[in-house]
Amino acid sequence: MDGRKRAMSKKVSTLRAVMRYDGEVFQDIDDEIACEYPLTIMVNGMEFATMVCTPEHMEELLLGFLASEGIIRLPDDVESFSINQKTGFAYVEVKNKGKLSPQHSKRFIGSCCGKSRQFYLQNDVRTAKTIMSKQQISVQDCQAMIKYMQEHSSFFKQTGGVHNAALCNTEGVVVTRTDIGRHNALDKIYGFCLQNRIGLSDKVIAFSGRISSEVLLKVAKIGVGIVLSKSAPTDLALDLAEELGITTVGFIRGNTLNVYTHPKRIIETQSVKCESSYDV
Repeated sequence: MDGRKRAMSKKVSTLRAVMRYDGEVFQDIDDEIACEYPLTIMVNGMEFATMVCTPEHMEELLLGFLASEGIIRLPDDVESFSINQKTGFAYVEVKNKGKLSPQHSKRFIGSCCGKSRQFYLQNDVRTAKTIMSKQQISVQDCQAMIKYMQEHSSFFKQTGGVHNAALCNTEGVVVTRTDIGRHNALDKIYGFCLQNRIGLSDKVIAFSGRISSEVLLKVAKIGVGIVLSKSAPTDLALDLAEELGITTVGFIRGNTLNVYTHPKRIIETQSVKCESSYDV
């Protein structure tokens, strides 16, 4: 990505004075609060979307989001970009000018899944991948990946207000990313994979939140065949997972879990190491 300009780092959390009740008395304390940052993306001079995010790993976020939207395939498809964190604007120039159409523009993307993201239409059909991977992991692998993600989520422990995603394989955790938006955490993972040319045929995504239809589509767009969560899936997510060949595992808590779709990828073998292979 030639011609890119890096922005100054912006705070991802802040301290606020609060009154905490401990069961007996109120106390004045300083509480750490996750920062919510609106970023408007301009692509080839056209307003593309405004997302609300955690302002870190923003280059990955942009790359992953644009790739999941089908605007780019690789980082080399971006001619230049700059992020002005003071004004909250990102300016991106892509090589294929025809990729951007008026129907893409001016969409608000909130920090949660749901009504703010209503575009499960032609673009999702074009960018969501059907997964043919024959990779298998064990029940113990599933538990170890979720446990590692939770234990190494210091930002969540500090604020309680973010979602976590981890890209894993049977050797351990490749990278973890955090954001107030669950879909943003996945876009950051996608951007990391694009930047570092990470192969995905043997990868798994561990995720902290509910597996909604949007989360499932993000996993499909990244190209990973197994998604793990300590929470529940939705019915539409499972319908999509069946169709797209994705193994969905939820309610991974203690020694129990539920395998909802494509169960042949989950077996009983030795546990993963769960040591980071990259700087996370």
